[in-house]
Amino acid sequence: MWDRAFDAMALLAAIGSGLIGGVFYAFSTFVMKALSRRPAAEGMAAMQAINVAVINPLFLGVFLGTAGVCILAAVLAVVRWQAAVSGYALVGAAMYVFGTFGVTMVYNVPLNNALAAADPTDPGSAALWTSYLRRWTMWNHVRTAAATAALIAFVLALRAAR
Repeated sequence: MWDRAFDAMALLAAIGSGLIGGVFYAFSTFVMKALSRRPAAEGMAAMQAINVAVINPLFLGVFLGTAGVCILAAVLAVVRWQAAVSGYALVGAAMYVFGTFGVTMVYNVPLNNALAAADPTDPGSAALWTSYLRRWTMWNHVRTAAATAALIAFVLALRAAR
C-alpha cells in the first residue's frame, strides 16, 4: 500500500512540477521579453491582466496541489525510508515547496501586488515597470529551475523505486 501511495504521489508531483515549470519557462523565455518590448504602460497593463487571470482553479489547483502532493510524497518517503528513493523524493519536494512555491510567495507575489497597485498611465510607473521586469524575471528563473529540478528528482525517485 505504501509503495503504491508513494508512486502515485511521486508521479503527481513530477507531472505538477513539469506543468508549473513549463508555465514559468514560457514566462522566462518569451512572455516577459515580449512585454518588455511594449511601451511601459502597455506592458504593465498586460502583466496586470495576466496576474488577475492566473488566479483561477486550473492554475491554482496544479500550483497549490503540487505543493501539497510534494509534502505528502516527502512524508511517505520518510515513513518508508529507502535511501535512493527517499533521497530523491525529499530533494524534489524541497525544490518545489521552497524553490517554486516559496519563491513565488516571498518574491513574485509581492512584486505582483506592487504592480497591481500602480497606474500604468502614471509617468512615474515606467521606473517601477523596469525594476519589476528585472526582479520578477530573475526570481521566475529561480522557480523555473527549481520546478525542473523537482521534476527530475521525482522521476529519479520513481526510477529508483523500480
